[in-house]
Amino acid sequence: MSLENKLYENDTIKLLYLLSVIKDAVVIDYQETSNIFYQANELSTVTAAVSFSNPVDYYNFLAFVSAVEEINNSSELLPNLTLGFHIYDSYSHPLLVLRAAMNIFSEKDMPIINYSCKTFGTLAAIIEGLPVEESNLISNVLSPYHYPQISYTSQNSFMSDVKFPYLYRIMPSILNLSTGIVKLLKYFNWTWVGIIAPDDDSSLRFVQILKEGIEQNGACIEFIEIFSHIHALLQERIEKINETIHKSSTNVIIGHFNTDDTWSLFGEINILDISGKVWITITDFDFHLTYPIESRVKNNTLLFTRVKKNVPSFLKFIREVNPIMFPDSTIKDWWTGLCNNQCPQSIKRSCGTDEDPSISFDCDSTSFANSDSIYNALYALAHALKDMLFSGSGKTTMWNGDRQRLSDYLPWKLHHYLKNVHFKNMLDEEVAFDENGDLSIDYSIINLIFLPNGTVKHEIVGSYKPSAPPGKDFTINEKVMVWEAAFTQTPPYSRCTQSCSPGYRKLPREGKPICCYDCIPCPTGEISNQTDMDNCVKCPEDQWHNEKRDACVPKVISFLSHEEPLGIVLMLISSFFFVITAVILGIFINYQDTPIVRSNNRNLSFILLISLLLCFLCSLIFIGHPEEVTCILRQTAFGITFSISLSSVLAKTITVVMAFQTTQPGSKLRKWMGSRVSYSIILSCSLLQVLLCLVWLGTAPPFPHPNMQAEDGTIQIECNEGSAIAFYCVLGYLGFLAGISFIVAFLARNLPNSFNEAKHITFSMLVFCSVWVSFIPTYLSTRGKYMVALEIFAILASSAGILGCIFIPKCYIILLMPDRNNFSAHLSKRTPM
Repeated sequence: MSLENKLYENDTIKLLYLLSVIKDAVVIDYQETSNIFYQANELSTVTAAVSFSNPVDYYNFLAFVSAVEEINNSSELLPNLTLGFHIYDSYSHPLLVLRAAMNIFSEKDMPIINYSCKTFGTLAAIIEGLPVEESNLISNVLSPYHYPQISYTSQNSFMSDVKFPYLYRIMPSILNLSTGIVKLLKYFNWTWVGIIAPDDDSSLRFVQILKEGIEQNGACIEFIEIFSHIHALLQERIEKINETIHKSSTNVIIGHFNTDDTWSLFGEINILDISGKVWITITDFDFHLTYPIESRVKNNTLLFTRVKKNVPSFLKFIREVNPIMFPDSTIKDWWTGLCNNQCPQSIKRSCGTDEDPSISFDCDSTSFANSDSIYNALYALAHALKDMLFSGSGKTTMWNGDRQRLSDYLPWKLHHYLKNVHFKNMLDEEVAFDENGDLSIDYSIINLIFLPNGTVKHEIVGSYKPSAPPGKDFTINEKVMVWEAAFTQTPPYSRCTQSCSPGYRKLPREGKPICCYDCIPCPTGEISNQTDMDNCVKCPEDQWHNEKRDACVPKVISFLSHEEPLGIVLMLISSFFFVITAVILGIFINYQDTPIVRSNNRNLSFILLISLLLCFLCSLIFIGHPEEVTCILRQTAFGITFSISLSSVLAKTITVVMAFQTTQPGSKLRKWMGSRVSYSIILSCSLLQVLLCLVWLGTAPPFPHPNMQAEDGTIQIECNEGSAIAFYCVLGYLGFLAGISFIVAFLARNLPNSFNEAKHITFSMLVFCSVWVSFIPTYLSTRGKYMVALEIFAILASSAGILGCIFIPKCYIILLMPDRNNFSAHLSKRTPM
């Protein structure tokens, strides 16, 4: 039975295979190849009008033939059906692509639009391996006829399939590719890169998406070089690109070389010979397994390519198929080259003695073109056909041969089944198209390692799986990567400026990209604990930055302590004056009956000395960690004891004046002389201060307060006065008493010699007022423990002033000039004591 009759006996579903194999030439004459049909392990011979000058193209052709044969030989997939195909060559020319599309429907060399001139074989789909632009071009032509178009090379450069609803892509989306590259850049912290790409629509779209992704992650692009993918590059243009690369400061360059035309630029500018640059190359082409030893290639290339796997049945097909089935004298050397010992055992053929296996360029690759993608494309179509033909008939094992029904099915209803196809391929992988008509495919990151023996090791150092969950979609093994010796550090560094160390923040340079910046230290109270921080982080209120400003540490607790030198000095001074006051009190008690003691109202002197003792002691309350009790006692004890002292001074002054006035004849003040008036003055003045303190404690008492703003890096534990008004009322009242005493004493300074204590009181009050008038502004401008020390100093100075001015002259006379301590001396001398 003839092949023609067999085709009618079992129905034939026809496929069209478009490929592009002739490069760097424009062919005006176009010839369609003969038909190739399969039937029951019987392969018809064909004389093809295509030329396979590139081993990749021939591998793709053989993969197509092998997959069709497997499907036709399967008793389960499409029983009683035969797949046949036409081959068309586009010669990499858009006009010839359009002509091929016309020939698809008319089935003649001279196309007749909207007419089919052949009577057998139902066209099911178009499978092509064209570049993106040509693939989209033919899709526009085929769309009105609803024929499925399956591409195993072009990548989807659009977000959805709205523009090409009948185009299915085996290659992953270019959007996924750009996302993976951005993750690679982010992993190595490469923020300063360059891009080289051709000017086809897909590449330009890729560059746009990649640029957006890079900038969204805080990186910058130093340059973008776009070159023509159609016209041969002029030497001037090549030199311009070469100059841009060598003059650039970036150490990482991304190259998108997706076709043979663009791949030629890789060799034109000697990319592999450029030192100090990392090349992230996006391509679906394979690097050779060998290289000329005399070349100066560098280990600086990372390939970003889809995961390619070898189909065992295809490798067996290459080893075992008889080349006589493909009688083309131009590819005889191709088959002979498979006999070379350098070929992998998986495809190495056994050749006769008359064959010279000297040519082995077709073995010099890690994988075999797009064979796995072609298998996926054909098996996806076969499974979709099976689902369509057997879904409604109730039969699952045999097609009933109803050709009219088959014509009704194709191509209109095939899309539904093709969109929903889901199966496991020969590699046990899940195959299904997504909502955009794309397959979910993973990427490999390959480090090309050029060994000294002339071989190239393709080390898989990472992967990117777009469909994997976040966190598991990107992996990299930095330990197995090999870098060029010219790099000063590994992994290489690629930044516009040096990284800002912790403790510094970035300051963008005016008119420069965001990746170019200066580093400035963090402001006071702020830190940066990571490199290249845009803004420093303010430390919590109870913490402060360390010396490097890269961490917050607890603030130092500060208060006037007993252990620190300042506290010790103040305690010693206070104790010294306390002892001096006690000694003076002892002297006065011991010499209480002497004229100098009695003439100055010894009881008031005792009260004044005891109150001064308490003043010196109360200064000790100010030293130490402020507590609630000590905060209350500080100001109240100081205020009350000082009011007693000043009240005693005032009583002494008034007593002096009254004593002088009583000596006048007929004075009415004589009845007021006596201790009752003095005690009344002391009691009333002191009680008024006690009343002020009670009101203060009842309304807003002092309390311990951690002042975190007073001094950088410290927490000042201090007593908050509670009510500033009450505090200054207490001080004001003391000032009032001191002022009255000063005025009265000043007016009485010229009294007779026996009553000249008024001069001493005048000087003591002058010292007292001077100290506290100076204290107030200084107190307001001081914080922390120094404010406390200042108040202690004011207490000690004013108390010592009273003690020294009033009592030291008397002690001098008592101890050193006892001859003047008698009544006659008081009457005979007018000089001050």
